[in-house]
Amino acid sequence: MINWGIIGCGKVTELKSGPAFNKVEDSRLMAVMRRNAYLAEDYARRHNVPRFYSVADDLINDRDINAIYIATPPGNHSEYAIKALRAGKPVYIEKPMALNYRECKMINDTAAKLKIPVFVAYYRRTLPGFLKIKNLIATGEIGKPRFISFQIFNYPSEDEKAGRLPWRVIPDIAGAGHFFDLASHQLDYLDFLFGPVKKVSSAVVNHAGLYSAEDFVSASFVFGGNIVGNGIWSFSVSREANRDTFEIIGDKGIIKTSTFTYEPIVLLNGNGRQEYVNERPENIQFYLIEQIVNALSGKGNPVVSTGETAARTSRVMDEVVREYYKSSRLRVRGSHEK
Repeated sequence: MINWGIIGCGKVTELKSGPAFNKVEDSRLMAVMRRNAYLAEDYARRHNVPRFYSVADDLINDRDINAIYIATPPGNHSEYAIKALRAGKPVYIEKPMALNYRECKMINDTAAKLKIPVFVAYYRRTLPGFLKIKNLIATGEIGKPRFISFQIFNYPSEDEKAGRLPWRVIPDIAGAGHFFDLASHQLDYLDFLFGPVKKVSSAVVNHAGLYSAEDFVSASFVFGGNIVGNGIWSFSVSREANRDTFEIIGDKGIIKTSTFTYEPIVLLNGNGRQEYVNERPENIQFYLIEQIVNALSGKGNPVVSTGETAARTSRVMDEVVREYYKSSRLRVRGSHEK
């Protein structure tokens, strides 16, 4: 039995991940930790979790817990992951894996030395709709992939306008701005489809001046086989400009869908138009957690999202924003340097 402890039982754990630990066979959620003891106890009561803590070390050192899910903001990921690994416990880390590639490497080096696995919550690698896209490419439905296009446009929140900044736009906590939070899913999925990025170029600016982190990114990526990806991420547009588009264009067809709104998957090629459901499970991390539990239990296939694969995405994101953080002289804890 895999007895899980969660460090950081915030919003992401309420539905996306937390309940799945009790739904997967040979898995149960044994304890949760949050610095606010009242909120930790409230979470434990509502989710029927036997134990709660307000100190991370207490959960890490609980002898009945043999795997730990780190669901804090990225600024704490490396600290808690390394402590858990040194306690002999596998870790499952929320995305992005850490503040930057350097911290990812610290985690992976510790894991390799101790021979303990690390997994990261890039769950699109296990979702049926995104696996369908991978299959459509593999079976030649669009011919040879030529290029990929992403667009994510969002408007600023009222809190951001009022100066009540969410942690996702505070680089010392998030690593950068909203780009790290959202693009990490997309770039990891492209790594899953096409392998590691070979070349990166980017333009990164702050348009609205609501916070110090970037709010606009335009980036291009070259993968093996000269497959080119291009993305635009803007977080200071009007409501009318909101969009979430994802296209994969080949020499014989095109696949269209979205990354976060789970629009139907549309295939257009010489055979006409076909449409597929892009399923969004109730507990969206279920399939990945099931894969991890099976691996830790000595059964099933290798896990598709590991510390090594996730670190590649952090390395690419660091490359995208490096010049912005160098030129803006922002003091980000850690570094986006190579």
